[in-house]
Amino acid sequence: MTSRFAALIVLLAALVGASAAHAQNADGTWLTQAGDARVKITKCGGGICGHIVWLREPMDTATGQPATDSKNPNPALAKRPMIGLPLFSGMQPSGPSKWSGQIYNADDGSPYASSITVTGADSLRVEGCVGALCGGESWTRAGR
Repeated sequence: MTSRFAALIVLLAALVGASAAHAQNADGTWLTQAGDARVKITKCGGGICGHIVWLREPMDTATGQPATDSKNPNPALAKRPMIGLPLFSGMQPSGPSKWSGQIYNADDGSPYASSITVTGADSLRVEGCVGALCGGESWTRAGR
């Protein structure tokens, strides 16, 4: 009886340890699927924040100036530099290695319902929805 109890304790400890190890961290710098931007993700306010830290094309070819959030419908926000632009808002934990909130799409200047899931040590799944239409892409960790 004692050995069964000890075996059960060992099994439970292993399961708890495996669950904790499975939850992965999104902190770090991530390369978008297209390879055109790097996003730095950090913990903030009980959730995560993410902002652009690098662009393949950091200059606006039309003006020769640093790229701005020109697609944003708010004229004051349209002048923000792309480098440093916050992409996530309200990203709070919604499961193991998963956060849900909104993501800003600088390509059209709109926010979308989104979820971020760490799918491996160096892979992140970013998904967004407009109504019933959803899509996503996989990001990879940029340089460890």
